[in-house]
Amino acid sequence: MAEVFTLLLMAGMLMCGLLLHTVSQHGASVDELSKKPNFIIILADDIGWGDLDANQPEQKVNNTPYLNLMAEQGLRLTDFHSPASTCSPSRAAILTGRYGLRNGVTHNFAVGSVAGLPLSEVTLPQLLQKAGYYTAMIGKWHLGHNGPYNPTYRVTSKHYKVYIPARKNEMATWTLKQRGQPYLLYIALAHMHVPLAPPLPPDASATARRPGDCQVYAASLREMDGLVGAVKRASDDADKGNTLIWFTGDNGPWEQKCQYAGSVGPFMGKWQTSRGGGSAKQTTWEGGHRVPTVAYWPGRIPANTTSSALLSGMDIFPTLLSLAGVTPPSERRYDGIDATDILLRGEHVGHEFLFHPNSGAAGKFGDLQTIRTGTHKAFYITGKLGAAEACGGATGRQQLHDPPLIFNLDRDRAEETPLEVGTPEYQVVAERIARRREELLWDIATDKSVSTADYSTEQSAVPCCDPTQPVCRCYTLG
Repeated sequence: MAEVFTLLLMAGMLMCGLLLHTVSQHGASVDELSKKPNFIIILADDIGWGDLDANQPEQKVNNTPYLNLMAEQGLRLTDFHSPASTCSPSRAAILTGRYGLRNGVTHNFAVGSVAGLPLSEVTLPQLLQKAGYYTAMIGKWHLGHNGPYNPTYRVTSKHYKVYIPARKNEMATWTLKQRGQPYLLYIALAHMHVPLAPPLPPDASATARRPGDCQVYAASLREMDGLVGAVKRASDDADKGNTLIWFTGDNGPWEQKCQYAGSVGPFMGKWQTSRGGGSAKQTTWEGGHRVPTVAYWPGRIPANTTSSALLSGMDIFPTLLSLAGVTPPSERRYDGIDATDILLRGEHVGHEFLFHPNSGAAGKFGDLQTIRTGTHKAFYITGKLGAAEACGGATGRQQLHDPPLIFNLDRDRAEETPLEVGTPEYQVVAERIARRREELLWDIATDKSVSTADYSTEQSAVPCCDPTQPVCRCYTLG
């Protein structure tokens, strides 16, 4: 079965190459449109900041050689954060440039969800389509599957057909009829979410054993990296100087999966782990939302550069629109910032304040109770309510903090020892954060463009086995 998976993966990459080559060839006859850049967003699932070799060169491993090369030829963003610490709200914020309290998506949709990302929300692909772009998606959607919530209505161009793979570690094969337009290709990988099923090496015998438990994650990481490398090669061959590839993650590793979870690197959330519970996926500790990120655009993004600018997945929305020359609807309020100067001109100033929404570990879904400014980070709530278990099952307990816990990440990347409340450093930061938090909450409360997601479920909404439908997984025995 592993050999079949590998063939399907490569078939998907071949189709990707054919699309990129075709778009490039036809685009030569469309002067104005062909000058607009192409965009490829690659979103990994449940990936840790420390999973990228280039983020931890001292570890001397070689699990991500293609991503390492992309970083060497592009820009590595070391302080980049997913907009939430779990799937649906993170993806919704990436596509809309808005916090979940604005776009309505504050936690995951279920297999029986009747709705998804509110139809009142305007997505990045929809805006690019209006500007002449063809848009396509491969992989995990997780923002609704019934009727108009389906990705074929929210992301893809009219002549595009997407086939979601029958198994989670297969790459979709896909086709796109196009007319020479620039494109947005959104690849939402199943890697590194469980279940992990890395293929056997190509030279392995039919009776060879699969990787042992301690090697499965690394083997799957190398498989994911190979997919990224295949996309990069196809893009380089087709339109190297006119295509931006942006690789990032939807949230940190799923810690309770133990040896099947990724590495948070030095961002261990020790204050929490020393009291029970995990500090990665679903939490607002650094391991839950600081994700490996690389931007690559030959001739535009300076090679072998690194930026510590404070950025978020929400910034993809305004940045790509800016690069495409598209102005978003003015009646809506956005939370992402245009990072063009950081990508292309070496600027290092990102968000002055960045909020990390509650994502299942503690508090109400979507509430903004963790705030970052500069090197400081404040927590108004910590702990676990049964979610976000550590490896071994510990959950700790929920705690409200008034005054908040504040850490200086410049001196304490492991978030182990909060600042003393009585120090001048604490007092200055606490006042700035409290004031900005109140301003943002008021801004959201008075925002007439706020959406509300319908999280109701029905058994009739569960997808059936239907290979003609993008969300249906059809399993066969044997």
